[in-house]
Amino acid sequence: MNPASAPTTEATLQPLPSASGQPRRYGDFATFPDALDYAAQGTAGFNIYSGKGTLLEALPYSVLRTQAIETAKRLLGMGLQAGDRVAIVAESDGDFARIFFGCQYAGLVAAPLPLPVAFGGKDAYLTTLRGMIISAQASAVVIPAIIEGWTDDIVEGLGLVFAGSPSELMARPVPDMELGSVDPDALSYLQFSSGSTRFPMGVCVSQRSGMANVAAIAHDGLQVRETGDRCVSWLPLYHDMGLVGFFLTPMTCQLTVDLLPTREFARRPHVWLDLISRNHGTIAYSPSFGYELCARRPAAPGLDLSRWRVAGIGGDMIRAHILQEFAEQFAPAGFNAKAFVASYGMAEATLAISFVPLNTGIETDTVDLPLLESKGIAQAPANSGTPSRTFVVCGKVLPKHAMEVRNPDGVVLRDREVGTIYVRGPSLMSGYFRMPEETSQVLDQDKWLNTGDLGYMLNGQIVVTGRAKDLIIINGRNIWPQDLEWSAETHIPTLRSRDVAVFSLEKDNQEEIVALIQCRTTNPEAREALRAETASLFRRLHGVDVMVVLVPPHTLPQTSSGKLTRAKARTMYVNGAFAQQPEVA
Repeated sequence: MNPASAPTTEATLQPLPSASGQPRRYGDFATFPDALDYAAQGTAGFNIYSGKGTLLEALPYSVLRTQAIETAKRLLGMGLQAGDRVAIVAESDGDFARIFFGCQYAGLVAAPLPLPVAFGGKDAYLTTLRGMIISAQASAVVIPAIIEGWTDDIVEGLGLVFAGSPSELMARPVPDMELGSVDPDALSYLQFSSGSTRFPMGVCVSQRSGMANVAAIAHDGLQVRETGDRCVSWLPLYHDMGLVGFFLTPMTCQLTVDLLPTREFARRPHVWLDLISRNHGTIAYSPSFGYELCARRPAAPGLDLSRWRVAGIGGDMIRAHILQEFAEQFAPAGFNAKAFVASYGMAEATLAISFVPLNTGIETDTVDLPLLESKGIAQAPANSGTPSRTFVVCGKVLPKHAMEVRNPDGVVLRDREVGTIYVRGPSLMSGYFRMPEETSQVLDQDKWLNTGDLGYMLNGQIVVTGRAKDLIIINGRNIWPQDLEWSAETHIPTLRSRDVAVFSLEKDNQEEIVALIQCRTTNPEAREALRAETASLFRRLHGVDVMVVLVPPHTLPQTSSGKLTRAKARTMYVNGAFAQQPEVA
């Protein structure tokens, strides 16, 4: 970083204010550079914090704009051309902001890539990262200092124009040149899905589609207020919920954001709540597990969550009981359960697809589980003794977008009939980067996107029931693996959220269900008891036999957003990654 871009010294460092001091605009810009040009006229920006909640850098949008333009010139001065891809291993810091927006001003295509948070060891991470770089056909890669020592392993043989740290990039001279205008239909960035592993596919987000989504999020989903709103986030900037929801959207509507490093959240989740309290945060999101981590400890004395008006949930199947526990735990700190905002989205739609109405809290729908599994109908249980499943309602589709639930023949289904969710609208990707065949499998000629998710409509709102690829079909029953996972984690005290991964394998022309369970004890009797108790639970509650396999703690794979990835767990199991001998009690 050059001296002009160095953060303020710690002695004088103060967080940027919530107020931008300018008329609020809600993402009504043609491009992200246009949005930053406007935001730079105010006083809002990014506050970069350590995992312990110490302010490391206060980066006003005005300063960011200047640094981004300088960075754009440095990148183009290397010989990069408009449309070239720049891979950025994304730390939640000012350097990422400078480089990402530098790409925007230069007409380059940013490709945010994950840090080694959610992968099983260095080798697996490097394989995944290199796969993403190759898939993006990147010409340059920027690697943060935290993994700078792995640079040679990451870029070996890739023939890049640049491969180095942010400081090496910022040390380059700024050429004397003029930047061209940015085409609204040009690509802005590639978003790799959080589960990208063997065949990484980059979602193509144009300036136009990205702006369409952030405008809808700000104006219709979050209903950002003229004054008083402030964002606080620990979400990864290499994942769509962090990048779009708490990096791009706030900038395009001139909000200040307090950013925490993703890699330290699990160890210190309460720092997130503390920042919301002391900086008067009003908008913050998390998958269910983030709320669960916070709810494991009591509220700190003096914690004030009364201003938190949008407590969003997304990024995974929403677990209502976890949110209820959080609300009860932090009610004394002023948290209002009506602040919960369930939503639904995916990278292929830039981010958001639907939001529930604000100030309504969590709405659930409890349905007859046998009827759901056998007929695909979501109706209330006939009586209290009928096995049931409770889903969270995920809201209405955004304005200017459309949503349908269809059966395998493409027929649009009625309320409470389960099928595949399709969406259409201006936020949708143009396709997967240079993968026309894969694109055609999910995006039809009428620009309807097959989300790969199953669900049903209910009074104009969507209820998501799970991923189609995860569905287990046994004797004509459609069994959701989440049902088994949640049953085990709810009924067995030693198990925690994300301790269980359930999937099916074909054996002797039949589907066999396997449950991988993280076990924290080495005592043989306790291990056998856990195995027996879990297998018995599955038989009693779900009427299925399950192969129960105990695996060591921290071995079940997760995506960059903290979701359990069943597909990877299945692959690891098939490839013999788990040494324990499976037994059925």
